[in-house]
Amino acid sequence: MTSDLYFTKEHEQVRKAAREFIKKEINPYVDEWEEAGSAPLREIFKKMGDLGFLGIRYDPKWGGEGLDYWYELAFQEELGNIECGGISMAISVQTSMATPAIDQFGSDYLKETYLKPAIAGDMVSAIAVTEPDAGSDVASLKTTAKKEGDYYILNGSKTFITNGTQADFLTLLARTSDEPGYHSFGLFVVPTNIDGFVVSKKLDKLGMRSSDTAELFFDNMKIPKENLIGKEGEGFIYQMQQFQHERFVTLPMTYVTMRNVIEMTKEHLRQRIVFGKPLMAKQVLRHRLAQWVTEIESLKQLTYHIVRMKMAGMDATREISMGKLLAGQLAGKVTDGCLQMFGGLGFMNEMKISRHFRDSRLIAIGGGANEVMSEIISKSEGF
Repeated sequence: MTSDLYFTKEHEQVRKAAREFIKKEINPYVDEWEEAGSAPLREIFKKMGDLGFLGIRYDPKWGGEGLDYWYELAFQEELGNIECGGISMAISVQTSMATPAIDQFGSDYLKETYLKPAIAGDMVSAIAVTEPDAGSDVASLKTTAKKEGDYYILNGSKTFITNGTQADFLTLLARTSDEPGYHSFGLFVVPTNIDGFVVSKKLDKLGMRSSDTAELFFDNMKIPKENLIGKEGEGFIYQMQQFQHERFVTLPMTYVTMRNVIEMTKEHLRQRIVFGKPLMAKQVLRHRLAQWVTEIESLKQLTYHIVRMKMAGMDATREISMGKLLAGQLAGKVTDGCLQMFGGLGFMNEMKISRHFRDSRLIAIGGGANEVMSEIISKSEGF
């Protein structure tokens, strides 16, 4: 019913193509990639680029499809059907985190050299903002880019960088001035094949195991001045706008994945016999599921409202922040509660529910913690 209200046959064609790709090219290999702690992103992204999945809203001039937000949402909802969080996160970095600022503020040179290959799946990208001492407090980052002639000299480190061990380029925020305030930063496209770039280590995470996450080090890297995105001093502002893309893509993946977790749990409750009756006979469990599907539907409808706002050219920062806060809370509650319904089985790593439990924990942290979302909402409400 909801689909008919918002999605045309053309939208559904994109959805179907994405669903078939995930079923054939991703889900059969998820267990293998989870075990390996990494996935072959170049291979995956090239196949996705050939199918037009990596630039749905981007200008056809750069290889994009030039389609609207509803097409993008249909694709993002399908990412929620990937049987782990790590791969959908890696894809989202490519489509919605590392490339939007290049598309929106970058020069034609940057679009030709980096955006176009990223859309085609010929380059793997990463977003490099977080540092050991600067997570949610982005303005306190210490990595510097000092201008010297035709170059910026990059020094510092970044951590928790998704796609970090495989990335061909980083969209990186660095301090360009020692002056206080928000106009002392630059956003750069940093190729990883320049001398001075080091992957310090691949990080060992609780969840998102199939996503390679790295700590990166920059030692006097000479970044051509042409690789500055937009204007020097405006990088922080560009990055804050980019965060809205990053936070938004969390929403459809969360409500679709959580609905899948509910379905998986429902089947278990029907089959598991306890004291002579299936667990689904327990009213308390049915009512918990009923509460969760109600909240999942609420998140979905908020997401659809945000898309309507985007289509109208409105600022949806408040609503996206609300959605991100709700998604983090809901993912934790649903996966924890459903794991409990699986009992001892749920505690086994081989079970899908345990993977979802581990992966979902990041939603309340990454891309702006729940507490940061609450603060943004508080300010928007004048609290």
